[in-house]
Amino acid sequence: MFESLSDKLESIFKKLRGRGLLKEEDVDAALKEVRLALLEADVNFRVVKDFVALVRERAVGKDVLESLSPGQQVIKIVHEELTTLLGSTNERIHLAPNPPTIIMMVGLQGSGKTTTSAKLARLFKKEGRRPMLVAADLKRPAAIEQLISLGKQLDIPVFYSRETQDPGLVCSDALRQAKLDARDIMIVDTAGRLHIDEELMGELKGLKDGIKPKEVLFVADAMTGQDAVNIAKSFNEQIGLDGVILTKMDGDARGGAALSIRHVTGKPVKYIGMGEKIEMLEAFHPDRVARRILGMGDMLTLIEQAQDAFDHKEAEKLQERLVSEKFTFDDLKDQLKKLRSMGSLESLLGMMPGMGKAMKGIKVDDREFIKVDAIINSMTRKERNDHTIINGSRRKRIAMGSGTTVADVNRLLKQYLEMQKMMKMMKGGGKKGFRMPNFM
Repeated sequence: MFESLSDKLESIFKKLRGRGLLKEEDVDAALKEVRLALLEADVNFRVVKDFVALVRERAVGKDVLESLSPGQQVIKIVHEELTTLLGSTNERIHLAPNPPTIIMMVGLQGSGKTTTSAKLARLFKKEGRRPMLVAADLKRPAAIEQLISLGKQLDIPVFYSRETQDPGLVCSDALRQAKLDARDIMIVDTAGRLHIDEELMGELKGLKDGIKPKEVLFVADAMTGQDAVNIAKSFNEQIGLDGVILTKMDGDARGGAALSIRHVTGKPVKYIGMGEKIEMLEAFHPDRVARRILGMGDMLTLIEQAQDAFDHKEAEKLQERLVSEKFTFDDLKDQLKKLRSMGSLESLLGMMPGMGKAMKGIKVDDREFIKVDAIINSMTRKERNDHTIINGSRRKRIAMGSGTTVADVNRLLKQYLEMQKMMKMMKGGGKKGFRMPNFM
């Protein structure tokens, strides 16, 4: 996310930090490069113009240029203005005083509305709420089946009807059912449409007037850049939006949509999709995203994801097993599974301050996790509980069963032993003689 923009901005600010004193022309030269970097990142031209003007106005002040570290001061100003541009604070979904809260999902075909509806329902369920999904996309034949499948996966009810082609009727029946079942959140997945299709937009407006949702959320594919921004603007003008969810942010190296959409539409980005997995939907925090763009990392989001993946009681049990030297290959497999659920290793490392730059050019292959998983799955229960019985012939069998090589099996065993050795030294207060095992 924002990879190309982050690299360019980091290079620009490195020059500023290297100067002891700054003059007005130094700031202008740096901001000229910032302007170009933002335009290349597909940020809206007017947004770039306003942003650079605001930064310049603050950065060429006497207090900044005559401070002990003017370069750092300029970067601080850029961070603050980026945060403001992105929306200043995280804006949550507003809940209705009388449940259920109706949330209407709108957007183009293929933007990811159906999957995002399920991801959003999952987040509400985690908060202790009782969400219900409504299949009101009656244009796409597979939409109902897709939502039913996602609902089963999450154990969240899905209301649908095969008896009518009227989404308004489906929604009114769903509302009655939600009240009967004491569901406090009702997420309506509507049909995707083109913003230039007046008939379909009129139908969507009629649906909104009929069900009176508390929030209308526009789901946009971030990788379409300025198209996403322009379409969001059109939807807002014709229907009225309360917020935006940007999908496929993990594949958007430029970031133009995220940086433009609030300024152009006046509507906040509330969530971002960071991958295809059902748990990969994050609340959008402007200050954290600004830090990521400037290569400062995002430890708060990383910690939140870790807390989400690792249960506190389970972590305590794992610690006991590590200390008592009962850590098995099954434990290792379980921990790697939890780590993978947090996202790609590349994205996790990118949240650590300085790691994005340190890992530049190094490809972190998540498929290595799959290889380790396959090797452990090819072991017998006895082998997983007692690595000492894994002799040469067993290693050959494990390699054949997992589709890997004996060298791969040997490497995993060596890493596992290194981890055990490390835990023994930590237990005994040792400080040297071990390396952190590397499963890549």
